[in-house]
Amino acid sequence: MKLDQIKLDVDYFEFDEKFYQKLKPTPLSNPKLISFNKQACNLIGLDYAECETKDFLDFINGSLTLKGSVPYSMVYAGHQFGYFVPQLGDGRAINLGSVNGWHLQTKGSGLTRYSRSGDGRAVLRSSIREYLMSEAMHALGISTTRALAIIDSDTFAHRDWEEESCSIVMRMSPSWIRVGTFEFFARTKNKQAIFQLADYVIKQSYPHLENEENKYEKMFYSLVDKTAELLALWQTYGFQHGVMNTDNFSMAGLTIDYGPYAFMDYFEKNAICNHTDGEGRYSYNNQPYVARWNLMVLADTLKGICDENKLMSYLNTFLPQHENVYLKMMNKRIGLDATKSGNSNLHLILELLGSLEASKMDYNVFFYRLTNLKSFDDLSSILDIAVFQEPLRKWFESYEKVCEEQDTSFETRSEIMKKVNPKYILKNYIIQEAIEKAHEGDYSGVVDLLKIAQNPFDEHIKFERYAQVTPMKFSNMKLSCSS
Repeated sequence: MKLDQIKLDVDYFEFDEKFYQKLKPTPLSNPKLISFNKQACNLIGLDYAECETKDFLDFINGSLTLKGSVPYSMVYAGHQFGYFVPQLGDGRAINLGSVNGWHLQTKGSGLTRYSRSGDGRAVLRSSIREYLMSEAMHALGISTTRALAIIDSDTFAHRDWEEESCSIVMRMSPSWIRVGTFEFFARTKNKQAIFQLADYVIKQSYPHLENEENKYEKMFYSLVDKTAELLALWQTYGFQHGVMNTDNFSMAGLTIDYGPYAFMDYFEKNAICNHTDGEGRYSYNNQPYVARWNLMVLADTLKGICDENKLMSYLNTFLPQHENVYLKMMNKRIGLDATKSGNSNLHLILELLGSLEASKMDYNVFFYRLTNLKSFDDLSSILDIAVFQEPLRKWFESYEKVCEEQDTSFETRSEIMKKVNPKYILKNYIIQEAIEKAHEGDYSGVVDLLKIAQNPFDEHIKFERYAQVTPMKFSNMKLSCSS
């Protein structure tokens, strides 16, 4: 489909204007295409050749409006680091409408009514990070927003005492409704708006519930299930969101709003990736509990249209569900079947995590090398990359016993692990290299990393260095909210 054949649908205007602000984007100066995403093109039916045109660049930049589109920004509230802020909203994002069930949104498109003290812009480094990471998460099977394209410009903004070029990412999502959207209207005790919003979420994300009895309770139950799985996958791969505020918490159970994030380099259960998070509220180990807390906030906003006791009762299933998915996945990462153990090899996995932390071992490199292990007699390919070998050596003794009890071969375990242990994980220091090149006008690093992000299980021989252990000086770096 050609760009001029796309017709966007805007269904958000069925709501009162308290829900949104209609506005026009503020285009960047001298926009330059960095990269476009063929997979995202396929999702919306857009011909690849269209992405090489000036019209496409103008579309991303906001100077070309497609048929049916009426740009708008959405209002919401949210708990930020545990403190309630009654009005937030899309401070630098503008929604354009939807096609094929994907809602298009440009991030960095200028000031909105909800910008507060911000400038409505997104700088190049944060845009590159979101563009690449959303695709990397999808390739790992983790529910997420997607990204269609990213542009650079000659417009500049001040961040962290420096002047940086501004960028726009075209983001795509099945839904942009957040827990914070419900909080905004609950604060004003607007029960009718809560009903409207819940119906809209069901239509977008849970259409099978539209004609169900107790559909609002069931919407909440579905979100609890989706979020439990999402957080289990985050934990499995050592992902840290960094800003798990309720305004960044999707009603569709997706990973949204990539701010300061990280895949842990060396395993550290209390790792913090956001230097703003001084108390460690969003530390790696705390993420499932924060997710449950966010869902509890949602339950409170729904009590006017739902049986609150039913919501809270179902919320009690969140942590057991999370643990169940997590243990299944972690068993797969070490090539075992969770069902063959009475406790899903819980003790073995806990021992592994403790050993990885004590050994100062690169988390995801460990699993990739374990996938290719051929013998317990020679563990050098793994132990040689540990700072301290003994804790991990002891774990291998336990692991070998369990493998013998389950009567599994190296070949069998390897086949299981190959499906869940990627060769490549987009670590922060790797992305930083691409960012630095982009600041010099060389976008090849972004293009290369997109290929790796979307195909992390492939060999990519020429990018072998990206599969190596993270240099200690770059390990578990904390990032700013501008990163």
